Amino acid sequence: MNRSLTNESVSAVPSVPRELLDALQRSCSPVVIAHVVPDADALGSMLATALAMACEHCRPTVSLPQGSLSQKLAFMVEMACAQVATPAHFADADAFIVLDTAKKDRCNVGPDLRQTNWSAGRPILNIDHHQTNTRFGTVNWIEPHAASTCELVYHLLRTAALPISPTMASLLYAGIQTDTLGFSLPTTTASSLRAAADLVELGADVGDLGERICRSQRKSEFDLLRIVYDNTRVVCDGQVAYSSASYDEIHEAGCTAADIDDQINVPRSLDGVRLAMLLTEGRKGKTRINFRSSGVVTVTDLAAEFGGGGHAQASGAILDCGLREAIDRVIPRAVEHVKKFAR
Repeated sequence: MNRSLTNESVSAVPSVPRELLDALQRSCSPVVIAHVVPDADALGSMLATALAMACEHCRPTVSLPQGSLSQKLAFMVEMACAQVATPAHFADADAFIVLDTAKKDRCNVGPDLRQTNWSAGRPILNIDHHQTNTRFGTVNWIEPHAASTCELVYHLLRTAALPISPTMASLLYAGIQTDTLGFSLPTTTASSLRAAADLVELGADVGDLGERICRSQRKSEFDLLRIVYDNTRVVCDGQVAYSSASYDEIHEAGCTAADIDDQINVPRSLDGVRLAMLLTEGRKGKTRINFRSSGVVTVTDLAAEFGGGGHAQASGAILDCGLREAIDRVIPRAVEHVKKFAR
């Protein structure tokens, strides 16, 4: 299909480094990894990459430790039918392809391997769109202006002339669609929309994905959402909103830490809110904070104060403390932070 593209639109398409293409071609037994508590962008990019590389001479596996998969997104793994990596696969791997992960210590390799030098001198191919990526890979392809890592993987597969099956197209579309919040965030670019359109032409099942991701809540997820609504609070003259869920509330709802993700959109959805946060104690004594902002307000600096990072208007952090202490520490700093930005 021929398209007439302006110079501006051509320059917006990410350029895949030759070094990355060569490294991928050399790999025969890679383990493909995303970040802990993987969202649809992490899962979609990881699973599509593994499917694309699988052939007679390459046997990729994906890292999905027990307990790391949310109820809502389990269908993506079932759709891909990818082989899950075991400790033996990690030991025998000739490369690690890490997607959508800003720091090595955020790789979803499981608690046992995380305490070890699991890469042990073998190459790490780091593909990501987080501006706070520490470039921990042997080869790094970091595109902070890309709306999602799935968009990058789409361009990678196109550049490498690898076929994209309808299943891969659905996996990649899911990541682009969710990371742009249904193509509604300012990070959405013409390149994102073109990639999504191409994936639909390649067989992405938009209707099925919408049903599974947006309209198929289990009762446990619904009950957790009810808690997040009930716990939402507004401070700083309506500029800052936050919600929370304790360890007991999460587990009494029938959920785990893996089910915490887009509930941040509850406090974020309030009119006039410039900075929204969700604080959740998915594990005892560990509180995860999701930061979201709008307009001129950015949150990377705020997240960095608590050891986190991410994007300008979507970041996260984890504190080694309980929920109540985390709220007492974070909310006052958030109020001070938002006041630095003119309305």
